[in-house]
Order: sequence, then C-alpha cells, then structure tokens
Amino acid sequence: MGIFELSAILITLSALFSYINHRFIKLPTTIGLMVIALLFSLLLILSTRLGFDFELHAETILASIDFDKALLEGMLSALLFAGALHVNLDDLLEQKWVIALLASVGVVTSTLLIGYASYYVFGMLGVEISLIYCLLFGALISPTDPIAVLGILKKVGVPKTLETKITGESLFNDGVAVVVFLAILTIATDGAGGHDAEPMAIARLFLQEAVGGALFGFVIGFVAYRMLSSIDQPRRCTGWLCSCYRYAPVGTNCYRCCRSPDR
Repeated sequence: MGIFELSAILITLSALFSYINHRFIKLPTTIGLMVIALLFSLLLILSTRLGFDFELHAETILASIDFDKALLEGMLSALLFAGALHVNLDDLLEQKWVIALLASVGVVTSTLLIGYASYYVFGMLGVEISLIYCLLFGALISPTDPIAVLGILKKVGVPKTLETKITGESLFNDGVAVVVFLAILTIATDGAGGHDAEPMAIARLFLQEAVGGALFGFVIGFVAYRMLSSIDQPRRCTGWLCSCYRYAPVGTNCYRCCRSPDR
C-alpha cells in the first residue's frame, strides 16, 4: 500500500471520528479523536475473537510504515510548526525561565510519577512489568502535544500568561523527552539501542537533541523569515510550509552524519 492510499485512509478515519465526536461525544476535538481511536483499536482486537481478520490487515498496514520517517521527519515537524506559528515570541521570552523549568524538570518528574504509578497499578492488577519499562512508558507519554494544548486552552479561555507557559512548555519538552527516553531505553536494553547511558553521553545527547535542535530551528526560521519577507503573500505561505517540512529531516540527517563512525 502506497503513501497516497495510507494518507487517504488516515484522512477518512480522522474525518469520520471527528464527526462522531462532534455529533455524539462532544469532547474537545483532539481528546475525542484519541478516545475514539483507542476504542477503534480495541474493536480491532476483539474482532479477531469473532473470526474476522481486521487486526491482521491493520498489522500489515502498520508494518509497511517507516514510523521513524513518518513521525519524526514528517508529522512532528508539522505539529511543532503549527503550534509555534501562533505563539508570540515576546510573551515566550517573558516566561522563559518558567518554561525551561517545566520542559526539563517537569518532564523528568512526570516520567518518574507516571512510571512508578504504572508499576504499582500493574502490580495490583497482577500484571508483571519491570519498573524500567514503566519508566520508559512514562518518558514516552510525558511530553504534551502543542496542538492539543492550544486547542483546549483557547476553548477554556485561560489567562494569557498561563497559556504562554503551557504552550511554550509543550513546544520545548520534546528534546528533553527524547533524551530521557533514550537513556532509559539504553538501560532497559543494556545498550542494544546504540546509545551510552553514561552521564557524559547523556549530556552530549541533550546538547545535540535539545539545545542543538533549538538553535538549528532558530537559524532556519530566521533565514526563512528574512528571505520570505521580501516576496508576495502566496509564495510566502508556500515557503513557510516547505521550510516546516524540510528543516526537521535536514537536521536529522546532519545529526546522523555527525554520529557516523566514519566521521
């Protein structure tokens, strides 16, 4: 199945789930879509017990997707771009220390709380899961989605300062979350993931992913802004979208080249 067919399926399901949520469930769109998607996944699993092979078809489709390329080099760049597009830079700078604290210490604290809570909940349910994998789960879900956060905050009507803090944290927490996730994954797999769990290695990974990613994005954004400020509006929109989709793959490839053993 090609990229066009996969895109058509995703867009169709998203439209259908959005309609169901708007018509019957009436939750915020992002939360409603997540809830319906989870229920849909459970239905696929239950269909196997009823003699249908929908789950097998879904597994085949998922196996054909390169999630590293689709998520990290495609969807994530678009999500972060859309989230940052409506953030005022002056408001962001006023709350920079609070945002930095929430995006770093907050992510680590959330990882620990979710990890230990999951470990004890699974234990009470009789499910034996190692603590390190519960912490890995905590690191996976701790970073918030900027699009979901923006949508909920605008609907609730929270104060501007609080909106800036939460939105800014959701934009900058991904770099820290990636480092925490890879560090825990390395410990869980005894280094099978190709990363070192030593403190210096973790610090270097943080500089590459969080600090380096932010600096690279700022440079590309500033260059794109200076170039696009002198052209007409239609081309400006096209240029912004192109830079949104292209800066993340370029940064990822530069990072991989720097980590190549031949370099």
